[in-house]
Amino acid sequence: MTEAETMSGPAAFVLNVVVLALFVLLFAALWRIFTKAGEAGWKSLVPIWNLIVILRIAGRPAWWAILLLVPLVNIVVLVVMYVGVAKAFGKGTGFGLGMAFLGFVFLPILAFGDAEYRGPLNRSGAGA
Repeated sequence: MTEAETMSGPAAFVLNVVVLALFVLLFAALWRIFTKAGEAGWKSLVPIWNLIVILRIAGRPAWWAILLLVPLVNIVVLVVMYVGVAKAFGKGTGFGLGMAFLGFVFLPILAFGDAEYRGPLNRSGAGA
């Protein structure tokens, strides 16, 4: 490999710092979303358990976490899950789609904005 094929030096350092900052921002946003929903913030840091808690916040059954392991099905489940989270916080379907596909933008908006947790919606659209 030539030096042009690998990133090294200052560029690699800057990229690593940006990625690390993005991870910290997303972890902080998830922590805040969990606390807004009445869950312990530390649960957002535990892999797999955090998905189960997000499903609970969205009003979906915990066994849906297994569906997140199935290719292509996981995309549908992820979208439905985040739309449910958005609606539980009084946001619309578009905001849920933004959370699913541009989470690094929409999760901090939900976390640090003025949205309040209203509980998961039941099938009629009313809060639980």
